[in-house]
Amino acid sequence: MRDKLRGVVLNCNIIVKKNALLVDDKETIAKIIKVYIADIFDCVYFDDPIKAIAWLQSGNMPDLIISDINMPNMTGVEFLGYIKSSEMFKKIPFVILSGEDSTSQKIDLLERGASDYISKPFNPMELKVRLKKLVE
Repeated sequence: MRDKLRGVVLNCNIIVKKNALLVDDKETIAKIIKVYIADIFDCVYFDDPIKAIAWLQSGNMPDLIISDINMPNMTGVEFLGYIKSSEMFKKIPFVILSGEDSTSQKIDLLERGASDYISKPFNPMELKVRLKKLVE
């Protein structure tokens, strides 16, 4: 009996999902991202960085943050600045999604602490692999 149980335990694959905070004012983009990363991440979505900050300040701690740049109320650049200036949140990998493909902007945001910069439109499988690598 003991040998049978040992075999069951050895063959059991437990998948523990990571938590991702996704901030993008375009709900359609957010839905696409959530579908493609659902097997790796439980995703919390906000359409506004200010709402995301309130969620963070209420004690939530994601394993990864994904943010658009161009949003109303607060830009993704300002949101990145807030995260990287916070002792509590600065170590969370922060991925920028942007419709802009400017090399100078990519360099600037990576220097400000972004973990990655992915241009829209993006390949969903490439996005998934990049995000997975950041939390391994």
